[in-house]
Amino acid sequence: MTLISRVESLRRRLPENVNLLAVSKGHPASSIRSVANFGQIDFGESRLQEALPKFAQLNDLIDLKWHFVGRLQRNKVRAVVKKFDFIHSVDSIDLAERISRISQEENRFIKVMLQVKFLEDENKGGFQVDDLIQSCSELKKLPNIQLIGLMTIPPLGLALNRRKNVFKQCRDLSNAMGLKECSMGMSGDWEEAIESGATWIRIGSLLFGERSK
Repeated sequence: MTLISRVESLRRRLPENVNLLAVSKGHPASSIRSVANFGQIDFGESRLQEALPKFAQLNDLIDLKWHFVGRLQRNKVRAVVKKFDFIHSVDSIDLAERISRISQEENRFIKVMLQVKFLEDENKGGFQVDDLIQSCSELKKLPNIQLIGLMTIPPLGLALNRRKNVFKQCRDLSNAMGLKECSMGMSGDWEEAIESGATWIRIGSLLFGERSK
């Protein structure tokens, strides 16, 4: 199946309220351009040093929206704020405050999602549920960022039924916080994520094939 066929097939299967984020990390700018030519505008990158050359090669595609989906280091915040439209991986109030301050300095307005951990996982960051609930009103007041939803990634190797339970918890918490968006589900579990209330699915290999690096 060709790249364009994969995009077309997946987009036909998505409900109207679900957005496709094409996770292009590890794939060349030429592949992004091919998918963009078919009408896809939202692309996800997780490494700033990889993303910057792609931005330069694709700067004629002015409608593209760039989503940062990786763990965001403090020293990379300014560069990410200047280049990205969404950040899916805000995992602490300190990071949210830093994004807010730098967004003001750069005259930018960033849409953010808060990463939440529903199960212990030493390989991933994220808010603990109780801490997030306590910080919710403070986070919503931060200037120059728009808090639009939550993001979660279940631990690697978790059984599919348990991943679906994590997705449901994320949707329930997002609703309780008055947030519309849930960024959850990837190439191996996107259908279960949609059943559980995802509004953004992050698809990489299912669209682009295996990563080249």
